[in-house]
Parts: sequence; C-alpha cells; structure tokens
Amino acid sequence: MKKRTSLKGAFTLVEIMIVVAIIGMLAAIAIPNFVKARVTAQQTGCINNLRQLDGALNTYALEAHLGADAALTDLNVLKPYIKLDSNGDIPHCPAGGTYSITTVSNSPTCSVAGHRLP
Repeated sequence: MKKRTSLKGAFTLVEIMIVVAIIGMLAAIAIPNFVKARVTAQQTGCINNLRQLDGALNTYALEAHLGADAALTDLNVLKPYIKLDSNGDIPHCPAGGTYSITTVSNSPTCSVAGHRLP
C-alpha cells in the first residue's frame, strides 16, 4: 500500500524574507519623496497666500490713499480685500508660520525660511 502524503502549498521562510526586503526597499525610496512633496506643497500654498496678501495690501492702500511708506501692522484691515478661510480669518501658512506686513511698499513676509515671494 502507498502512503498518502498531502503536499500543502506554503511559503518558505526565505520567500517571505525576500518579499519583506523588497517592500522595505520600496518604502525607503518612496517615503523621502512623499516628505519632499509635502514640503513643496506647503511652500507653494504659502507663496500663493503671500501673493493674495500683497494684492489685498495694494488694493487697500489705493482705496485708503496711503503712500508707499505708510506703516501697516494689522492684517485684519485686509479682510474686506481677501478671500477668508472657513473661520472668517485671513489665510495662514500651511507650515505653521506667521505672516507680517511692515509698509505698503514691502511685500508681506512669512516667518518660515524659504517662504517668500519671488
């Protein structure tokens, strides 16, 4: 009589280790690209907000008859001239920075390095 042996298909330890190594290499390649894309998106969003603030500042200065050297420190005066966020506030930096304005002739700035108007 023949002995019946069942051959069940299963993965060996070496095959599983190879798959895990391949997944690890793909993750090592992909994760830095995702981080770089996130930083670039935050910078682009901030620069777009700065452009909007600059346009609102120039419109406000024109309507209020302000000179180029007029000092401005309160961003809230620009609310009627800019699209506000869902909370009714002036847009904020996606990276957590703060915006500031000194005079009408100077462009708005962000406290995060690299976030500035070109």
